[in-house]
Amino acid sequence: MEHDMIDSEREAKAYLVGGGIAALAAAAFLIRDGDVPGENIHILEQLPLAGGSLDGRGSPEAAYVTRGGRMLEDEAYTCLWNLLETIPTLDDPEVSVSQEITDFNRAWPTDAKARLIDRDHWIVDAACLGLNAHDRLELTRLLVLPESVIGARRIDEFFTEHFFGTNFWAMWRTTFAFQNWHSAIELKRYLLRFLQEFPRIHTLAGVRRTRLNQYDSIVRPLTAWLLEHGVRFEHGVTVTDVDFTEHGGIRRAKRLYLEREGLREQVELGDLDLAFITLGSMTADASYGDDHTAPEVIRDKRDGSWTLWETLSRKASDFGRPAVFNGSIPEAAWESFTLTMRSPALLKRIEEFSGNAPGTGALMTFKDSPWLMSIVVPRPPHFDGQPDDVFTLWGYGLFIDTPGEHTAKTMAECTGREILTELLGQLGFEDLTEEVLATTTVTTVMMPYITSQFARRGAGDRPRVIPHGARNFALLGQYVEIPEDVVFTVEYSVRGAMHAVYQLLGLDLPVPPVHHALAEPATALRALRTAFA
Repeated sequence: MEHDMIDSEREAKAYLVGGGIAALAAAAFLIRDGDVPGENIHILEQLPLAGGSLDGRGSPEAAYVTRGGRMLEDEAYTCLWNLLETIPTLDDPEVSVSQEITDFNRAWPTDAKARLIDRDHWIVDAACLGLNAHDRLELTRLLVLPESVIGARRIDEFFTEHFFGTNFWAMWRTTFAFQNWHSAIELKRYLLRFLQEFPRIHTLAGVRRTRLNQYDSIVRPLTAWLLEHGVRFEHGVTVTDVDFTEHGGIRRAKRLYLEREGLREQVELGDLDLAFITLGSMTADASYGDDHTAPEVIRDKRDGSWTLWETLSRKASDFGRPAVFNGSIPEAAWESFTLTMRSPALLKRIEEFSGNAPGTGALMTFKDSPWLMSIVVPRPPHFDGQPDDVFTLWGYGLFIDTPGEHTAKTMAECTGREILTELLGQLGFEDLTEEVLATTTVTTVMMPYITSQFARRGAGDRPRVIPHGARNFALLGQYVEIPEDVVFTVEYSVRGAMHAVYQLLGLDLPVPPVHHALAEPATALRALRTAFA
């Protein structure tokens, strides 16, 4: 009898819709903790590469690009570290990805000396948060209110104008990409989750970065590990629909509908088969610009991830409401840019100005810039194979529809060279303009849904990872509901994947708890001292 059960489990297949970090993590947990054979796992991804939003690509001859960069953290990223402890680096199978990240940050610790820059090109004393007694009262009120009371209200419904002019808000919002109109619940969760960052928000000393960009440092090693275990990556596949059955309150996914190379297919799910479905995408419909063109703002949902969720949401009331998150591009979009520089002139000047060697400064924010522009100078090389004489810089702007100070055009309208001109103006480095323009290639990325996870929401707008009665399917990604945890983090996707695998397989294994800084008296005291200083 036991032999028959083992054979049945080995025959069971798992289909993962989407190839982002949530699906990759789920596949790893299925193998590592669930003993599911890798050859029984199918990752169905419409793009030619896995990794989803954790991207990084290009060449020194053309240009490099990353759409964004995730700042990791020791205390809050417990599920991610749990995963990466398993995965060996590509360079040394004896060293885990987690250990490589630890070693890199020990060698190049973050200690921003120029976190905020003002309109006169002066480094602001960012250690002075600028909070007054009323601001502190408003923060306290938000922290103690239950989420059920906060509801779908905006951040700016909880604070007066003074709060939004403080150094604290300039740093907090640009570290985590908050807009004033975003969900107050999400801000509360971030404040509680990252309370330990209060005393070091001006230096970002709590930030942990990968040695290379996240695609090269996390996705490629994880993908290689999955391939070594036989996982089947099927690219160019779009999942358009899923059929479900329900009997006696038990729900099962029974059929997947696919499009592959223009042809329609169906996958019938057996009684033991599992489906893990990623909902939505914060980088869906990203478009690219270059030195001479501005990226398009795509509004007609050409990416299949939102379409699939919209289709599924019509099948059951508890599958969430995607329109809450993709219904307002102006409230969710921002633009990033990557500089590929064949001269060290700009980076040398930034290092002299900031006092930070590349890779140690994290975010520099131009707090008075009309675009609220921020930049990061990574430790080279930032891309696998990047030559010693090629350098990169990443930046983004939160306000893409406001005319720039040095271009008189909105960020959304600007070419790459115009964005570079605006950056040089914000730095006060206009004397470098000729050399920098002649030796730099700019790649811009417009992302219409990049902060859509922060949209104001109510109960039921985000579905559960395991919907009520679900026996063989789970929902993954940034748009599911994980109580107390914070979206727009790699941790959120990995935690959801861990919950999904452990629950569907009935594994008696603990999921690392969500970090609560307030539960640590010393941490809470340091945060309070900083806020009330």
